[in-house]
Amino acid sequence: MDNSPDEDDLLDEDSSEFFINFPPDVQKAIDEVLPSRDSLDEPDFNSIDYINSLFPTEQSLSNIDEVVIKMENQIQTIDNEISTVIRSQIEASKEGREALDESQKIIKQLFIHIKDIKERAEKSEEMVREITRDIKQLDCAKKNLTLAITTLNHLHMLVGGVDTLKSLTQKRLYGEIALPLQAICEVMTHFENYSDIPQIKSLSDQVNSIHVELADQITLDFKEAFQGSNNKSHIPNKQLQQACLVVSILDPKVKKDLLKWFVNLQLQEYDHLFQETEDTAWLDKIDKRYAWIKRHLLEFEDRLGNMFPQNWEVSERIAVQFCHKTREELSKIMVKRKSEIDVKLLLYAIQKTSAFESLLFKRFSGVTLKENLEETVKSQTKSDINQAIAQRNGNLKDEAINEEMALIASPFNGLIGRCFIPHLEIYIDSVDKNLTDLIDRFVQDEKQHRPTENTETQAAILPSCPDLFVFYKKSMIQCNQLDRGQSMLSLTRTFQKYLHEYSEKLLQNNLPKIEGQSSLGSSVQNFTKDLQKMSTSGLIQNFSSLLKEGDIIRFTKEEQTKICCILTTAEYCLETTQQLQDKLKEKIEPHLSEQIDLSKEQDQFHKVISNCIQLLVQDLENVCEPSLTAMTKIQWQNIDTVGDQSSYITSITTNLKTTVPIIRDNLAHSRKYYTQFCIKFANSFIPKYIQNIYKCKPINTEGAEQLLLDTHMLKTVLLNLPSIASQISRSAPAAYSKVVTKGMTKAEMILKLVMTPIEPQKNFVDQCKKLLPECQLTEFYKILEMKTVKRQEQAVLADMFKSHK
Repeated sequence: MDNSPDEDDLLDEDSSEFFINFPPDVQKAIDEVLPSRDSLDEPDFNSIDYINSLFPTEQSLSNIDEVVIKMENQIQTIDNEISTVIRSQIEASKEGREALDESQKIIKQLFIHIKDIKERAEKSEEMVREITRDIKQLDCAKKNLTLAITTLNHLHMLVGGVDTLKSLTQKRLYGEIALPLQAICEVMTHFENYSDIPQIKSLSDQVNSIHVELADQITLDFKEAFQGSNNKSHIPNKQLQQACLVVSILDPKVKKDLLKWFVNLQLQEYDHLFQETEDTAWLDKIDKRYAWIKRHLLEFEDRLGNMFPQNWEVSERIAVQFCHKTREELSKIMVKRKSEIDVKLLLYAIQKTSAFESLLFKRFSGVTLKENLEETVKSQTKSDINQAIAQRNGNLKDEAINEEMALIASPFNGLIGRCFIPHLEIYIDSVDKNLTDLIDRFVQDEKQHRPTENTETQAAILPSCPDLFVFYKKSMIQCNQLDRGQSMLSLTRTFQKYLHEYSEKLLQNNLPKIEGQSSLGSSVQNFTKDLQKMSTSGLIQNFSSLLKEGDIIRFTKEEQTKICCILTTAEYCLETTQQLQDKLKEKIEPHLSEQIDLSKEQDQFHKVISNCIQLLVQDLENVCEPSLTAMTKIQWQNIDTVGDQSSYITSITTNLKTTVPIIRDNLAHSRKYYTQFCIKFANSFIPKYIQNIYKCKPINTEGAEQLLLDTHMLKTVLLNLPSIASQISRSAPAAYSKVVTKGMTKAEMILKLVMTPIEPQKNFVDQCKKLLPECQLTEFYKILEMKTVKRQEQAVLADMFKSHK
């Protein structure tokens, strides 16, 4: 059937919408699921190109019928596939709709079942509520009835008990009062919520009145018993013993007031015997105070100890009050008679007091002290706690309350002794004076006697050093027993002062000094003049004899030993000062430990050690100086043959073998500082040797070879310096070997460069950079001067050196 023109136009208009263009990712997914090689399935299909591919020539049009038939078959196949797919989708849609309808029916049925279950549950709950309603009413009635019966019983007990207590109180039958009084107190707690009922309020007032009456009556009984006419011969009776049981039930204030009165009564005799105006009140009679309280406590426990309940701790309360009174009285009298206190009297009083406090700790538990502190904490605000503790403890500064609550090991420690703390400055002044005398004695002994000779293995330390630290230890232990606060801090400052004085007067000032430096210089000058007059051939043979003629100013063996002795003493002081600092931090109050710092004193001893090492190095350098000077005066340009090592190297080696073993033996137990000595000597001597090499000019090739041989021999000697002339072979420390190897290798490289031909110039500069990578321009000029290079040529080489750099 042919299409009409209108239909053709319509197809042309919609041709652009006939094809569907998918996004690239969607098209890629389609290709993976439905792969196809047909050009018709390509997204950029072009019909004209496709037709041209089918009929490339006019002759191929003869097959058009076959192509059309093929196309029609393919279209029919695709139509059949589309129809099949559509039918299957229609059937699937019907099945889905039927499944949905079935699900909705099931949901409706489930909803009906749930609603039915809920209604049944509500009915069951209502049924249970109706069943238990009567039970709840019965439980409530039972509870109310029980409460009513209990209240009636308590009320009956209260009414009957009040009458009974009145009768027993009048008869003073305290033994029969204790139990009913305890019961009445417990019953009254049940009526606290009924205080607005007049009858209950009346009974409560009667009970309170009985408490007050019992308190007054018992207090009066005690006062009559102990302050009446027969109080001297009073024997504790059962009535007062039972009265104490009643007081334990009453308001705690009654017990507190009664005990306060009784304790003060027991100390009336003490107040009279040791009042301020009596001779026994002064510190020299302080042991009589402690003898009195010990005797009085024994008498009290023997005569009245059984009258009071054990948990009242009456003996301890008497002892504690005695301590408070004693501390207050001693504080007052010491302020008034401060000028009469000397350190001997003060230490005597502190010793006796400390012994008494230790005795109290062995005898009592200190529970009353804890009670007092707890009451203070409860009764005062937090801001007043520190003030309350300061008042109780006398001259204590603000302390943390938890430290006081802990009461450390002994609650009695310092209970009396705190009164001596403000006067411990007398003790500190005494320590200061004793240390002044001690240092002066050390100085005098050092002037009169030589230092202790060294042992076979090491230099002995100065005998004054251990004596000083023994005195420090004794003073620290003694002060720690007196006070762990500011007094320990003051003692530390005193220690610091005399550590500094010891390092100055006994160590630094006693170091030997080399005198006559000018004579050394003149001797060297004369020595070198003689060398210049000698012929080159006779130089080597006569070097040793001329060297001996030089007047070298240096330390004697005794002076070297003394320097080592001072060094080992400073080392001992350094280590002991660190231990002293740690011990002081341990002994002092924790909040003051950060103020303990002896680092300046340790630095002072470090300085002494450094000075000792420097003196030893300087001495060893002085003895080698003439040899180095002689080395520069040799006519190196006239050397024609290379022989054994030169005599100046032999002289240096001899001096090292003579001096170093003395230092090594004296510092046998100070290997660290002996190693430092060796390193410092190498760091100082090797640069001097190199500078003297530059002075060996002019020099020929044979002279440079001889000097290189000498340098190598000296390098070997220096590498073995720490164990030189020792029977025990020991490797030199790595740090020392590194210094020697670096320095002497540089000296060898300088001489190798001197032996290098100057031509070609570029090769010479390259060789310089290779042998001496750290060479500076000034050193380069010195090397050129050794080779006697002309000024004009030096400038050219210098420019090449700069550009190369």
